[in-house]
Amino acid sequence: MENNSVNQEDNNVEEEVIDNVDQELVTEESSNDEGSEVNQEQIKQLQAEKDELQDRLLRVQAEYDNFRKRTKKEKEADLKYKSQSIVTEILPVLDNFERALQVQIEDEAAKSVVEGLEMVYRQLKTVLENEGVKEIETENQTFDPHLHQAVMQVEKEGYESNQIVETLQKGYQLKDKVIRPAMVKVNQ
Repeated sequence: MENNSVNQEDNNVEEEVIDNVDQELVTEESSNDEGSEVNQEQIKQLQAEKDELQDRLLRVQAEYDNFRKRTKKEKEADLKYKSQSIVTEILPVLDNFERALQVQIEDEAAKSVVEGLEMVYRQLKTVLENEGVKEIETENQTFDPHLHQAVMQVEKEGYESNQIVETLQKGYQLKDKVIRPAMVKVNQ
């Protein structure tokens, strides 16, 4: 709404300037014919000024449109990745949850605590997924340097060359942006 009023004001100013120059041209043309060379020279000068003002106005309008588009894109990008900083802080917590849940427990009382931890872990993963965070696939995948970080190369039977053998640390993406690559072992 505000942009429309600014554009309307710009258009009104443009029309006013053009009308004033046109009135000056008409006034000059209607004045007496003596000194018609001077009048023709003034008309050419006023016409040049009018053309220059119109050109300047068009440039200002184009600059304003570009500024508005750029600002809109920046706002969209900010909104798209608004949760990136908090997600990067939460990922180590998620890793620690996974490590804690891998511990084998025999005691029945401790098992109920682990079940509670699993519920909290699932809830945390759901919240992250709702924000657009997803785990980077590594199982049976070919190594992709944009998604994976190779920390080791091994020779293992049953795997193709450049295929991921083991995941050492999970990687995550926020929407389409990698916020932490997966650390993997790759077959040679």
